Amino acid sequence: MRRFRLPFFSMLLFLSWTTLASAEILALLNYESKPGQPVRREGIAIMDIDPDSADFGKILMEIPLPSDLVAHHIFFNRDRSKAYITALGKSLLHVVDLTRFPYRLRAIEVPDCLVGEDLVVSEDNRTWYLTCMGSSTVIMGDAVTDRPVKTVRAGSPSEAFILYPHGIAIHNGIDRVLVTSSVKPDMSEIGESVTVIEASTGRVLSTHTIASTPSPAKSAPVEVMFSPKADPPVVHITNMMEGTLWAGVWDPASKTFSFHQVDDFGPRAQGMPLEMLYNARGDRLFVTTAKPGYVNLYDNSDPRRPTFLKTIPAAAGAHHSVLSPDERYLFVQNSLLNLNGLSDGSITVIDLRSNTVLGSIDTLKSQGFNPNCIMLLPNHFQPGTLRVSQ
Repeated sequence: MRRFRLPFFSMLLFLSWTTLASAEILALLNYESKPGQPVRREGIAIMDIDPDSADFGKILMEIPLPSDLVAHHIFFNRDRSKAYITALGKSLLHVVDLTRFPYRLRAIEVPDCLVGEDLVVSEDNRTWYLTCMGSSTVIMGDAVTDRPVKTVRAGSPSEAFILYPHGIAIHNGIDRVLVTSSVKPDMSEIGESVTVIEASTGRVLSTHTIASTPSPAKSAPVEVMFSPKADPPVVHITNMMEGTLWAGVWDPASKTFSFHQVDDFGPRAQGMPLEMLYNARGDRLFVTTAKPGYVNLYDNSDPRRPTFLKTIPAAAGAHHSVLSPDERYLFVQNSLLNLNGLSDGSITVIDLRSNTVLGSIDTLKSQGFNPNCIMLLPNHFQPGTLRVSQ
């Protein structure tokens, strides 16, 4: 079943990626029913989130998803011609060819993957890497044919550091992929490390504890991202359970990373730091905290030690965020895994000229849905804000 909120010809025009689209900011939001709804639904909404648009907050098109998929995150390949949708409920990765309309979902079977989380694509656009938190594996796939080609997993008890992989980042310039060890899907076990993998081969190289206390620290590193344009390369890591922000600095001589803490969210009465986002220049870093729901703004001029600038309120479950093309607005999706008290269901709109909240988009929330991820359609991305790899 397809739902179109615009005439077909008008939809073709908006998808043509001409200059006419500059009058609106179009976002992809995958959503699911809030708990307690009589009928469970999942889907992807295309919404105009431009505060200056007459269609602000309106859903222009919906793509239905299987109600038991538990679609989680949306990622793009390097040339933004494809979107990948990970799933918590099935061993499937869906891909959408964004050059063809109507959009068509194609399922990719990944039998070695349980609870698919994050995905990155190599700089040559030929290989993707998918983290699977439930099966403690990382799947390498052919990004041209979209078929899995290799499963990276712990081979012995000494390699247990690859347990519960969640966040993932790639830097082909140094041939490295970094993966966080987060939590067991039922939250019964909590990780504390980052794994370093050779990107070209999938060979596991090392593990590093990312925590301010001795093991078992249960810090739960959740996301890892390479800071844009950093030389030497620098990664940032959010520790979900410990409530801290860390940095890892690449040493070209030893070809290893060293890690250190750069911020603690506890003194600001915040918990559960989740996602990170950089502006196009790479001199600003945004970090969301889900509990009770904030965005933290940093000066990232020196990515080895970002300087905290300001806290801006969002809503419970503050999670993914995107910047408008001109970087005036920051949009924050407020929902974390449909968890009670951490899933407001709104989208907070922040004006970055004044660093204040402009308003809230409650379209999905008012219909009984929680958005799980927010991404801009490819023609609205700035180079530094695309969530593929860094």
